[in-house]
Amino acid sequence: MIRFHVSPRRRNRIAGIIALAISLACGAPAAGQFPMGMLDGPGVPVLPDLAGGLPNIAGGALGDVQATTETVRRDLIARLVKARRDVLDVDDHGEMVVRGEVLALAPSPETLARARANGFVVIADDTDPQLGPHLVTLRPPRDVSARRALKQIRALDPGGVFDLDHILLPSGAPGGPAPPTQPERPEIAAGARIGMIDGGVETNHPALADTKIDQRGFAGAARASEHGTAVASLLVGRGPGLAASAVGARLYAADVYGATPTGGNARSILAAMSWFAALHVGVINVSLVGPDDAVIRAGVNALIARGVIVVAPVGNDGPAAPPLYPASYAGVVAVTAVDRRGRVLPEAGRARHVDFAAPGEVRAAVTGGYGPVRGTSFAAPVVAGLLAHYLPVADPADARDAVARLGRSAIDLGPSGGGRLRVLGLTPRAGATTRK
Repeated sequence: MIRFHVSPRRRNRIAGIIALAISLACGAPAAGQFPMGMLDGPGVPVLPDLAGGLPNIAGGALGDVQATTETVRRDLIARLVKARRDVLDVDDHGEMVVRGEVLALAPSPETLARARANGFVVIADDTDPQLGPHLVTLRPPRDVSARRALKQIRALDPGGVFDLDHILLPSGAPGGPAPPTQPERPEIAAGARIGMIDGGVETNHPALADTKIDQRGFAGAARASEHGTAVASLLVGRGPGLAASAVGARLYAADVYGATPTGGNARSILAAMSWFAALHVGVINVSLVGPDDAVIRAGVNALIARGVIVVAPVGNDGPAAPPLYPASYAGVVAVTAVDRRGRVLPEAGRARHVDFAAPGEVRAAVTGGYGPVRGTSFAAPVVAGLLAHYLPVADPADARDAVARLGRSAIDLGPSGGGRLRVLGLTPRAGATTRK
């Protein structure tokens, strides 16, 4: 199992990763964020697999990488919204949201009274029993867009926390160059509890037939997806060429997409987080990306305070693209991806910090068997599973120690621009040292 750790000097080390991505870019085609199959509902066209559909960006300028990969995700959002304008919309930055909804986090009675007086209607009012956030969903006044309504309610209560109901997308895709078949060397993590926020898992897939998976749907009934199944197999699966990082762990799979066109929204993700809090899972893998969202941020902060490690990929919008979330939230373990030679994937994004790198060009369970997958989505579960060995259940003190212990197990490959690249599982070059 290959494991990579990036220097703890968070503000400077990302520059080194970006430099490495440019200078050592591999020759494989990039994959954009992969559209979940469950987003294809009535009236929604089936979107093509983005893997391998991009031009070869290896060796291109930094701007070319960003323009190619970020454009793919933006185009996907535009096509989804165009197909379902009845339920989907975009915010002021072009990120996908649920149409006609404004979320209020812990609003005061006075704020709700002012909102009602200005034409807002409360359509859901929930206090989370585990994480604590009081979340109110508001319908804007008639003929007022959610974007305009968000500005209105923020003016009514400048100190309040309000946001649109953002929808996150997966950060990887089936396809790409076939990785070499590796002997199965499972990392046994018996007794560990891992949470996974993603699409549904095909629990009867041969790779997962003997695993312990509890699955729950948070956007209607759970529905198997290729992305969710691949991520699950990299966490706990067994099969030819698989090198899952936490075989033997109990996986709690939260399907936040289901069969609904608004799946992957902030409300469903918060509900999944609450389920994990009740189960006291130690590590949660979120192989999704999107914009900063106040509701998801509040859920992440509540989990971290409880001693849960949240792991997320930096995304595939290119190293020059703006940071994506939840990887960029403080306290989240942010993961970038490398190829089989240890070179950062040219489409790998950046975050406000990067904690680890791991293989993002691997073999996983896919529909009909096993196949290659590519993207930062598939690097994150490698790290999440390894952390579960150190943190089988939630604990604040042990969570901090788990991240530090994983970092200490890495090989230091020396300076890389503004940081140091540390790796476990590769033959160190001359002068490299192993930290004990």
